[in-house]
Amino acid sequence: MTANESSRPSSPPAAGLHRVVVVGGGFGGLHVAKSLKRAAVRVTLVDRRNFHLFQPLLYQVATGALSPANIAAPLRDILKRHRNVEVLLAEVVGYDVGRRRVLLRDGELDYDTLIVAAGARHSYFGRDEWEPWAPGLKTIEDAIEIRRRILLSFEMAERDSDPARRKAWLTFVIVGGGPTGVELAGALAEIANYTLEHDFRHIDPADAQILIVEAVDRVLSTFPPKLSARAARSLERLGVVLRLKTLVIDVQPDAVVLRTGETTETLAARTVMWAAGVQASPLGRKLAEAVAAVRRDRPGPVATNAELDRAGRITVAPDLTLPGHPEIFVIGDMARVLDASGRPLPGVAPVAIQQGRYVARLIRRRLRGQASPPFRYRNFGVLATIGRFAAVADFGRVQLGGFAAWVLWLFVHLMKLVSFQNRLLVFIQWGWSFATFKRAARLITGSGASAERCAVDDDPARPAGG
Repeated sequence: MTANESSRPSSPPAAGLHRVVVVGGGFGGLHVAKSLKRAAVRVTLVDRRNFHLFQPLLYQVATGALSPANIAAPLRDILKRHRNVEVLLAEVVGYDVGRRRVLLRDGELDYDTLIVAAGARHSYFGRDEWEPWAPGLKTIEDAIEIRRRILLSFEMAERDSDPARRKAWLTFVIVGGGPTGVELAGALAEIANYTLEHDFRHIDPADAQILIVEAVDRVLSTFPPKLSARAARSLERLGVVLRLKTLVIDVQPDAVVLRTGETTETLAARTVMWAAGVQASPLGRKLAEAVAAVRRDRPGPVATNAELDRAGRITVAPDLTLPGHPEIFVIGDMARVLDASGRPLPGVAPVAIQQGRYVARLIRRRLRGQASPPFRYRNFGVLATIGRFAAVADFGRVQLGGFAAWVLWLFVHLMKLVSFQNRLLVFIQWGWSFATFKRAARLITGSGASAERCAVDDDPARPAGG
């Protein structure tokens, strides 16, 4: 086969082929569809967004280092050479497990095999009323809103002559000390210390106070203690304040209430960001309800319940199927899968990617009448970056920190972007930011972006904490 022949799109699928419906165009769902290229199946990938989002770099959109288009790629463009794959822009609202149908807001889809990979969103642990004052970071809209709030806070501090109110505008609280919280804090500290250094006339952006509030005794608690301590030192060198063993007990429009031990404190802060937990997509509960309905109609060992954990994840069999429903797979952030030590696998991109590829191989083997081994996750390591020249990497026996880990983090994230165009754009933007400390996407856009709206919604005359 020549190079031209290998890149030529395959022929359109014939009618009557095995129908595979994939719900979600994230890491798991996308890799199912890509891995089924040229298989004797018809694949329909359904997503309510027309693009695949590289979530690990979403914090860089939130802090102005990258633009949304740098880390997103149209699903149709990614899959255009996969002639047996159809992309459908639609919203899934439920399932009819008995008739093997996916219910859309404006129609239905029949399936022979269903893969549910709709991802997760941030969780407020039962306090959803905090969301307007403490946005999470799961979508492009979240990132743009956080960017708006960060940049707007410096603008409002520039205009406010009252020291207490100015301090509140320049106080940034990040709830959660995991990778997202640490990366947000490091990027925000670089904005305050370097990017905005000469931009204002009445404030010094370096006076900004950046806090990470974490309930346990260290940041990056899933990393080895040695790397957690190294990350903490890097954050402190950037001026980030770590409030460990501290709980958030209330979030208000202009303050956050903290509790450390028996001590409660109200901290005036106009910008709060949530990085403390995740909740599986509501489509997981809808699937569990659909399975339960089948069980009521057809009681017995074939129709079993789909169990949900506290995070809304569905407990799946070793081959990632629902017990009693071998035609339904659940992968990625929606699946509760245990590792060899009995602990749930983390909701990270490598897990979803490996699960997507595994499911595609299993489908191929089933069509050939072959059995498949259970899913086994291969942990190639985890990384987190804190800022320029500062990162940590855990590969089990090998642990890295500092410059070497930072370079590795850059390379891994650059190569994991799904399109060459994204890789090129991000590489150029990173090079520019590294050389100049500038962030090209420092735009205040979205809801409340205009000066007139700011004057109404974020009145600097309103007392902080009131």
